[in-house]
Amino acid sequence: MAAVFLVMLYEYSPLFYISVISLCFIITAAMVLGWFGFDVPVILRSSDDAEPFSSAPEKRMVQVTNPFSLELETTTASVTEGVTLRPECLEECVLTCFWGCGIHALQLAMQSHQHGPRLTTPQLLQEALHFQYYHCQSFIIDKENKEEQFTQIPADLGFKDFGPMPRERYPLVAVLTLAEPEARGTYNIVANVTVVHVPDDKNRLSARVLFQYLLTAQGSMYELKPLFMSTENEGSSEATESTSGGGEGSEAQAQGPGEEAEEDPELEDEWLEVQGKDCVVCQNAPLNRVLLPCRHACVCDGCMPRLQHCPMCRAFVMESFVLSQRPPAEEEEEQEEHDEEEGDE
Repeated sequence: MAAVFLVMLYEYSPLFYISVISLCFIITAAMVLGWFGFDVPVILRSSDDAEPFSSAPEKRMVQVTNPFSLELETTTASVTEGVTLRPECLEECVLTCFWGCGIHALQLAMQSHQHGPRLTTPQLLQEALHFQYYHCQSFIIDKENKEEQFTQIPADLGFKDFGPMPRERYPLVAVLTLAEPEARGTYNIVANVTVVHVPDDKNRLSARVLFQYLLTAQGSMYELKPLFMSTENEGSSEATESTSGGGEGSEAQAQGPGEEAEEDPELEDEWLEVQGKDCVVCQNAPLNRVLLPCRHACVCDGCMPRLQHCPMCRAFVMESFVLSQRPPAEEEEEQEEHDEEEGDE
């Protein structure tokens, strides 16, 4: 019967015949691939085909305190007009600004921190850079002082730009270090290195932070990266700062002063904002998980084991980490509530 039907289709329209055969082949191939465990688009899968899968592993985190925070004023920043920085520290610290810092020199200096003397003072950093910068300017930052600091390359040096792309120097590298030797033994994080792009005549891209690193007393280096979360009542996402481990295998969230960062460090006022948001999946429990590698903070602990893809961007979830550790009893109670809701549905 099927053969007679196909013959009739072919006599009626060869093109339509070929289309039907191709569609049947695609559906059959998708079913076979899905049966053997290969990933196929969700639209081709049956809703009843919910096979159990292993949830993404949880990334181990270690809590540390980040004594540094640095914000950049971007509206008026330029090479000729200077840059305004807003540092904030838990202890008295030193803000050192290196204008025209060599890219290769900075890379070697960061490597020397991992394999040689720790870069705990501006003097040690200057020596590690081999003085490959155009101008250096330092400021003493009092404890918990949020006063803005203005830095500018001297006009008599005659620099209006740092040459055509690609460049051999960063426009500005701002480094925060602890001023008191006693404080350096208190905190695991001993320096904050921020690489800043500053617009000039050759590159008018607006001022922004290119990279930000935390250096630890053990010689590790962690790159700060943003976390993304959904905005309330909107479909877009907003970024909040967080840290990704660049030295050893653990991941860290970037926090400002007084925040507890996980060996990947995080910010207290930003964490309060995160606490006020609900999971985008169940819309009930507070979000407490960050998905990797996309870095979306969008789901709760209860929904996490059921996810293979990020609900925000549909990227595969390779790992996740928690924003706040909670008592086991509380986690079990939330899991039971999720199970009950699924049973009611």
